[in-house]
Amino acid sequence: MPELTTAPELRADCANCFALCCVALPFAKSADFAVNKSAGQPCKNLQQDFRCGIHTKLRTSGFAGCTVFDCLGAGQKVSQITFGGTDWRSSPETARQMFEVFPVVRQLHELLRYLAEALELPAARKVHPQLRARYEAIRELSLADAETVVAADVPALRAEVGPLLAEAGELARAGVPGKKRNQRGADLIGAKLRGANLRGANLRGAYLIAADLGGADLREADLTGADLRDADLRGADLTGALFLLQAQLDAAKGDAATRLPAALTRPSHW
Repeated sequence: MPELTTAPELRADCANCFALCCVALPFAKSADFAVNKSAGQPCKNLQQDFRCGIHTKLRTSGFAGCTVFDCLGAGQKVSQITFGGTDWRSSPETARQMFEVFPVVRQLHELLRYLAEALELPAARKVHPQLRARYEAIRELSLADAETVVAADVPALRAEVGPLLAEAGELARAGVPGKKRNQRGADLIGAKLRGANLRGANLRGAYLIAADLGGADLREADLTGADLRDADLRGADLTGALFLLQAQLDAAKGDAATRLPAALTRPSHW
């Protein structure tokens, strides 16, 4: 089976998107954004050609939040498939609906990305049929018309998919030797975990904001939804880490010695 996690469908293609993340989503003035912006309001840095006017200096201009957002391919799908290449500027009557559809498809693509990874775990083979069924159903929904997508019950879908992903993660981590730490949902903000043995650990939903994970062993650790903002991953080993998304890496700090899962790329600001 070809690798789903690296499929173009689940990777952002800004050239084929109408800058939906720069318009549809709101953001508040903070350390991540220099200004307030309402949902549906174009960012002040957005140019007429749907390109960012400060793309090469977002971090130094106070828009670090933009550099860690990943639509996981939802932008081009909504732009080119749901709305057939009709952009919100030339056809303003599509704008409201397009901006409603985009965040829903973004959430659907996140589920697809997790399911894709679970389907690539040999140890989770016994739940592959259920995972495949959910993958195909959610993918079909993501390709539906705008009205159908907006009406999707995303919380219900997450409730269906979550236990399957958790089981897949447990099966994958079961092959890791030794005792494995369970810190699911733990408050580890600013924790001193330099050089810690977290191999095969359950860190689903853990708060690791600004945690010192330098040189830590995070191989095969389940990092589903873990908050890695400003976490120090310099020299850490994330080989085979489970359900780690590019956006989580982009929000963290690392270096050339940080070892990453094959499907992810080293952030340019490291």
